[in-house]
Amino acid sequence: MSSRQVPDGATLAFRRMWQDLEPLGLDATTGGYRRYAWTRTDHDLREWFAGECAARGLDLTTDRMGNQWAWWGDPDAAAAAGTPGVVVGSHLDSVPDGGAFDGPLGVVSALAAVDALRAKGFRPDRPIGVVNFGDEEGSRFGVACAGSRVITGAMSADRARGLKDLDGVTMAEAIELSGGDPRHLGRDDETLARVGTFVELHVEQGRALDLLDRPVGVGSDIWPHGRWRIDVPGEANHAGTTALDDREDAMLGLAAAIISARRSAEEHGCLATIGKVEVVPGGVNAVASCATAWLDARGTDAHAVRRVVADVRDVVADFDALVTEESWTPTTDFDPLLVRRLSTLLGGIPVIGTGAGHDAGILANAGVRTAMLFVRNPTGVSHSPDEWAAADDCLSGVAALADVVTDLAGPTAA
Repeated sequence: MSSRQVPDGATLAFRRMWQDLEPLGLDATTGGYRRYAWTRTDHDLREWFAGECAARGLDLTTDRMGNQWAWWGDPDAAAAAGTPGVVVGSHLDSVPDGGAFDGPLGVVSALAAVDALRAKGFRPDRPIGVVNFGDEEGSRFGVACAGSRVITGAMSADRARGLKDLDGVTMAEAIELSGGDPRHLGRDDETLARVGTFVELHVEQGRALDLLDRPVGVGSDIWPHGRWRIDVPGEANHAGTTALDDREDAMLGLAAAIISARRSAEEHGCLATIGKVEVVPGGVNAVASCATAWLDARGTDAHAVRRVVADVRDVVADFDALVTEESWTPTTDFDPLLVRRLSTLLGGIPVIGTGAGHDAGILANAGVRTAMLFVRNPTGVSHSPDEWAAADDCLSGVAALADVVTDLAGPTAA
């Protein structure tokens, strides 16, 4: 189905939703987005989603982590009958100064796909859900895909409640301040039982589709990846009076970690990034008493990724640093039969892998039949204000998603 096959009403709805979302969390200075979990902006995004669902007559529920699920049909009756629903969607939060497409494109496309199906008079045999996962990026509390990790049991409720942001606010406190009840957090088998298949549409975070000159592709797998916290101790002192030999400067250990991560990643064919640091006391004229950094490492081979982390750990051990694993996601292979089915259904679209983590990967590792669709990103830039996808390609994604839902939730669905 091409972008010309998206009904006019669904096309207009897509454009309107995109315009409505545009100002939410936008930093006018950087041109990027700051949409963090359990903040006022997050509240506004959730209200936007609830309003769009209500306008379509979808039944909105939240799970034990606060993720929002909107249903066309009765998911509980379908689950009891052995025909659980087909769910599409993504997330609305962002990395610091992130782009407009990572996450929101999947949510807007899912709602527009519902509009397209209804405009064509489609009557699903299985319930159709649209989900907005919370805290996918982990920008505030450090653990990516927290919303899906908690409800699948990949992260315990106690650990989630105890995560802290840079201001020392725990996730439990943030949830409570936003009007939620952190005691409710936990694995949610009732919610998961409603999901027979999950298909997440996402902007591509690379240029594979652009190089193939194709607007839409289907994902094959997600590389293994994780995040580690590195705490380097030191001793606060005066920068102008303390001799170099008398210093215990935490920044030296931090510098060693950064250089080691890069060198080891090159050696083992992986990707490693230290993009977030916190320095105490943080004064220009003060020797650092503590430096904390977060290492992101990923690659096609799990053993190689672990080797990079081990190399960094060995180097910073000389500075008495502590390296703590905060999250780990193994290689995620999407359901191969479903991947093949969707590629064929959509005219033989390319099958591509990705190094980026997604809620789809967490659900796949929890045993949910899962796939992903990617929309071409001609620049390959992501997690940046320069992230972009052409309007026609986005509408091709909506059309593809509508075709997928028709196939999976229609009379011949299996």
